[in-house]
Amino acid sequence: MLRASRFLKKGAGAIARTPASSPFAAAALGVQQRNSAHAHAHAHAHAQTHVRMYSYNSGPDTSEKETIVKLLYNIGSKKEVEQYLRHFSSVESQKFAVIKVGGAVISDDLATLASALTFLNRVGLYPIVVHGAGPQLNKRLEAAKIEARYEDGIRITDGPTLAIAREVFASENRKLVEALERLGTRARPITGGVFVADYLNRDKYDRVGKIVRVNREVVESSIRAGCLPILTSLAETPEGQILNVNADIAAGELARVLEPLKIVYLNEKNGLYNGTTGKRIETIHLDEEYEDLLKEPWVRYGTKLKLKEIKELLDTLPRSSSVAIISAEHLHKELFTHSGAGTLIMRGHRLFREQDLASVDSDRLRALLMAHDPEIASGTATAASYWQHLAELKKDGGEYWIYGDEPYQVAAIVTRKPGQTISTLDKFVATKAAVLGNITDNAWKLIARDHPQLIWSVPRTDDNLSWHFERADGSWSVGDDIVFWNGVEDWKQISDLIASKTKGKAASSPATTTSAGVRSYSTSAVRRPSALTSSVFSGARRSYSTPAAEAAPLRVGLIGARGYTGRELIRLVDSHPRFELAYVSSRELEGKPVPSYTKAAINHVNLSAQQVGELARDGRSNVDVWVLALPNNVAAPFVAALDSATAALPVDQQPVVVDLSADYRFDKTGQWAYGLPELHRSSLLASSTGRISNPGCYATGSQLGLAPLLPYLDATRLPSVFGVSGYSGAGTKPSPKNDPEFLRDNLIPYAPVNHIHEREIGHSLTRITKPGYPFDAANPLMMQFSPHVASFFQGIALTLHVPLRMSMSAKDMHEVFAEFYSTERLVHVTESAPLVRDNAGKHYAVVGGFAVPPADGAEQQGSASLAGRRAVLNVTLDNLLKGAATQAVQNMNIAVGIDEYTGIPVQDKPDMSPA
Repeated sequence: MLRASRFLKKGAGAIARTPASSPFAAAALGVQQRNSAHAHAHAHAHAQTHVRMYSYNSGPDTSEKETIVKLLYNIGSKKEVEQYLRHFSSVESQKFAVIKVGGAVISDDLATLASALTFLNRVGLYPIVVHGAGPQLNKRLEAAKIEARYEDGIRITDGPTLAIAREVFASENRKLVEALERLGTRARPITGGVFVADYLNRDKYDRVGKIVRVNREVVESSIRAGCLPILTSLAETPEGQILNVNADIAAGELARVLEPLKIVYLNEKNGLYNGTTGKRIETIHLDEEYEDLLKEPWVRYGTKLKLKEIKELLDTLPRSSSVAIISAEHLHKELFTHSGAGTLIMRGHRLFREQDLASVDSDRLRALLMAHDPEIASGTATAASYWQHLAELKKDGGEYWIYGDEPYQVAAIVTRKPGQTISTLDKFVATKAAVLGNITDNAWKLIARDHPQLIWSVPRTDDNLSWHFERADGSWSVGDDIVFWNGVEDWKQISDLIASKTKGKAASSPATTTSAGVRSYSTSAVRRPSALTSSVFSGARRSYSTPAAEAAPLRVGLIGARGYTGRELIRLVDSHPRFELAYVSSRELEGKPVPSYTKAAINHVNLSAQQVGELARDGRSNVDVWVLALPNNVAAPFVAALDSATAALPVDQQPVVVDLSADYRFDKTGQWAYGLPELHRSSLLASSTGRISNPGCYATGSQLGLAPLLPYLDATRLPSVFGVSGYSGAGTKPSPKNDPEFLRDNLIPYAPVNHIHEREIGHSLTRITKPGYPFDAANPLMMQFSPHVASFFQGIALTLHVPLRMSMSAKDMHEVFAEFYSTERLVHVTESAPLVRDNAGKHYAVVGGFAVPPADGAEQQGSASLAGRRAVLNVTLDNLLKGAATQAVQNMNIAVGIDEYTGIPVQDKPDMSPA
């Protein structure tokens, strides 16, 4: 298959010469022909909008884009290409990338540059280009017999020089725009009106400017019109005097205003190079490496200045922003693969290395392992038992090292047994943010530097085997695992290592053996991973857990057992391997046996808030977890009594409190964690108060349906949720809303405005927004919610209408949701619409039925202006289970430090009625 780089390298001229059998040739030629046919009638054609993934501007049709995206798979795996596409498309179009183009690139490699920018635009991205013209200007000045003068590296720009500079900039800008237009890519020449400047030092540099303001509207207007903005770096004073500004500085000032994900400097060298080794530097993590890098003897003059400028720029931008120095030919590989092609520079975080668990934040480390380590996340092992294993290793004379970064996005644990020289990489886990930011690569360099002889094992089914093979000197298949090693050259040692891993497994023939030899782990030598997901290493398959049956039971106190949710909780506790009921309190049922509970004979009691406080005074000796299943506005006295009774106790001895009412869902004190694990797991794991507010049933389903679309919401329109619940949601107190006869052949709307779940949905989703999202704390998400009650007993059906700021097909939506919930065991994503009857009595939620309004034709009446910019989807869940009791058990499990899904029946696939 033709590699995408051939198109990028040879440009439009290569298209016609490419064999017709090539799928890329067919797609690219089709693009060129279609755009050429429309070129002369462009003013009319641009009004027609094609549906495009993640873009609200005009662009290629879906099949064209899919073909081009598939070509990217030639340079990287499908997973990483799509991961980066979603990453870049999750922000507004102007926040994707600012690309600074050197004048030499335009003069020497114009076709490649135009092809590279066209390629990005074909996949729905809008890079903002700022170009220079230094070599061209020098040539024109020489022809005019005007001496090019510099002071402190800055071009002195007098009147004659500026006059020629304006002509040169306009000419080079026009060349790039015309090259793009020839490829069918709409581009807008912008030679002024963006940068407002004052004189930098008029006496010293004459007409050279210092940018004081950026008019971003000029750039955004171009993107809204579907055109790539092509800017020169010339600026004007408020009075209109043209001033010369270095293109690097102009690109940096534009980036400070737009805060893009990427700032790209295109040069002919394809990156920065180590002056000692002559090798290209792959990555630079400034927080970790900057000071040492400046001490290198080869970092002088222009290189030092460039690094300082980049650091000053990135220090003002979000940590998600990064700088890439790359050639036009390799731009696509740098942007869409983990391995990259040029030099990637980011702030990153300082890494730490500790040899004592007491020296790290064990709670944050535990949270990271519980979220991403396969053994601990699945319950095969616990963090506590693993800590004990490390302590015993050290007591026996062994060693361990804990590596990580400041925000605990990545962590690795390396061990070494007594008397051995070879270390074992036991665990290496990371969040998706750490992977996209290449923090994992920086951690690997530190580990490899500290442990020249290293061994680790990975399951044969691991998606990231290529990453491990790239970093290993050799490997051997052992049963279901592959053992990797580095720096071990003695075959007897290798045989012993393999034998130690076999232990009951039949070792097969070698999977891969390389002779990479001793490898340099300097900044310039280590490549970024080629295929990496959020769980980087699975580590050795050890089990340090204590079987649940041997552990002491965890006692639960339930306050408010008369309601339907209380009954479901009792059933779940009865089947739970670790929980048992200590007290079940109900004023109406006092003295009566607790039904559906088989572990012990227990009667209902009627506990007052004061009595609950007395029982909690000794910490967890009586009750480990209190569950408040009370109506709204009733829980406060019980919480106050618990707080007062346990205030003097250490945090780890205070009982956990899970409140099922709405009383603490809007907590601003920081004492209560919001208990929707799929969206707030990190804050739940990090919480040290043991206070959890269980979400509402409607709020749970609505948030699960909205969360994956948060980056794509249109801030000018409100999402709308139409909800229908079974009458169990109306409680046990008699009313028309839970009267089966009144509900027969009926549907009752209620609380049409200001329903508490309406506020809860917006409030809680706003808390998980990220920089670049259309909503934040200052501009919180608002939405519309219309609840109804129907004649069935339990279950909820939701239909969500979600306004988008960009086009998205139903297939795109399904892919976004499938990836978002790929690791969640209680959320299933389906293409077809889920049904209430299939979900009733189940412990999971189902999201599906993705649809968008028609983009054209007669069918678009009523939604023509919103074509392709509104998502419709369905969510179902059981209001008593995932909407209440099951979710409470999830939160209880997390709070007491056991596997999140313990005691909860899970299914690999949802039950679905035949179509």
